[in-house]
Amino acid sequence: MQEDTSAQQLEALIQFLYQAPIGLVQTTLEGDILMINPLSAQLLMPLAHQGRLTNLFEVLATVAPQLRALAAGAHDPGAVICDSLRLNAPCAQGGAAPSILALKLVRLDDVSLIGTISDATALVQREQQQMAAQLHIAAHLDSLTRMPNALALAQRIDVELGRMQDDAAARFVLLLVNADRFDRINITLGRTMGDAALQSMASRLQSMNWAPAWAREGEGGFIARLDADEFAVLLPLPAQQAEATELALACVEGLRKPYLIAGMAIDLSVSVGSVIPSFAARSAEVVLQEAVVALRQAKRAGGARHCAFVPALLDEAVRRGSLETELRTALAQDQLFVVYQPIVDLDDGARVTAMEALVRWRHPVRGMVSPVEFIGIAEETGLIGVLGEWVLNEACDQLVAWQHSLGPAAPVTMSVNLSRAQIVEPGVVEMVASAIARSGLSASSLQLEVTETMAAQDVAIQARLRALKSLGVVIALDDFGTGYSSLASLHGLPIDVLKIDRSFVSQSTTSAHHRVLIAAVCRIARSLGMQTVAEGIETRSESELMAQLDCDKAQGFWYSRPLPSAEASAWLVSHAHAGAIGPA
Repeated sequence: MQEDTSAQQLEALIQFLYQAPIGLVQTTLEGDILMINPLSAQLLMPLAHQGRLTNLFEVLATVAPQLRALAAGAHDPGAVICDSLRLNAPCAQGGAAPSILALKLVRLDDVSLIGTISDATALVQREQQQMAAQLHIAAHLDSLTRMPNALALAQRIDVELGRMQDDAAARFVLLLVNADRFDRINITLGRTMGDAALQSMASRLQSMNWAPAWAREGEGGFIARLDADEFAVLLPLPAQQAEATELALACVEGLRKPYLIAGMAIDLSVSVGSVIPSFAARSAEVVLQEAVVALRQAKRAGGARHCAFVPALLDEAVRRGSLETELRTALAQDQLFVVYQPIVDLDDGARVTAMEALVRWRHPVRGMVSPVEFIGIAEETGLIGVLGEWVLNEACDQLVAWQHSLGPAAPVTMSVNLSRAQIVEPGVVEMVASAIARSGLSASSLQLEVTETMAAQDVAIQARLRALKSLGVVIALDDFGTGYSSLASLHGLPIDVLKIDRSFVSQSTTSAHHRVLIAAVCRIARSLGMQTVAEGIETRSESELMAQLDCDKAQGFWYSRPLPSAEASAWLVSHAHAGAIGPA
């Protein structure tokens, strides 16, 4: 009776093994198969040479050649030889795609191994799908702000453009938002603080009210970080430009409020370019290009403002692009030249104390191109470094030549302008030092001019000015009266000369208010050990009045227009002999 029970139990176990939903196999230590259930046989058969399932190691030799060595190294019962080893096998159904098997093999006792085999194809496919989904999310997500990135924005724009083709009312506006002069935060406070500021900007953008009553029912905005300090906001709206402008201005105002980061208040302004795509816009690339054109125009206008795209801006961008190419050619083909404008001593009208060097461009087709047109392009494209260095070297060489050829009639000082793009360059101090050394000019004979706005607003620029001043050069504050500094703050700036802007000088003969301001500037500058220069003198009465108000020096068309070097040389000689300065 007991034997019958044991036989029944063995039969039940065999039935279980044969019907189990997982492949089972038992082998000798050398891999010879002792027991294999039908599912294992079915899974392994596509790998078996001529259908022979006699030795597990031989069957799996092409997909797991290491298995025999792994088994030989497992000496103790219960030792795991492999766990969920994945094997690529030809599809059991005869298809081209391989099946993926999972093998677990364990040493059972002193003489045998036991293993499980399962079809892991579906599991691997799910894992691959999950990984693809995660990669898709990562590819469309900005790592710093966890916002959608530029790729995600482009795809969303294409969706909106497609919607416009189906529905004439489905309009949208794209705002391109860029922080003004954000690099100063990274430079002065470090990249960690800069990243924190960008995260704060992102948070503020996300918290703003982007769902006005006139947006399409049930549709919100789409906010993305594109690159560095640039963000984008896409919003559905009707075709009216007024609503888009209202949104953009709200963005400018909302983002300019100080950011509190690590206990420090950080001021940031932004420029915004907006575009309402036309029905002719066929791709995200076109829409983004138009937004960039509008943003650049806002930047060129001084920043902290909004500019809406109009087709004329694109025409201007094309023209500027052409000028950039031609400017590179001009630098290579000597189309640029330097002109010089005298700066005279008002205490002694016969004496020219300095010359200001100004660059000009004689285009072979366009004729004379105004510096207003090409200096900005040089700054935007990185050409200002090469251009500025060339002007500086030309000016230094010219002053040395005048000192050698004209003797007492030569100017004492040469004044050269530095733009913001130049002064933030790390090598600007070395560039100036090299120009002085190469030309043999005394450092004290070189005056570098920076605008008031530049010097007054940026601590990093002030540090760079101090480094330049340590070379022994003279530092002049240009266009004084048009920027943000005050008379009270002048003592903190490394300035030797104040150049009073033409906008004050031109009104001085008719406005008592302007005369009082100029007189006050001259007195305070003198008390701080600074000299003053009145810019833009065009009449005898202006020249005489500036002398009466105790201004030290002056320049303008009353004395001379800017002259090429040969004409400037002749002018210096003739006026030295004449003994007086008058209209040129």
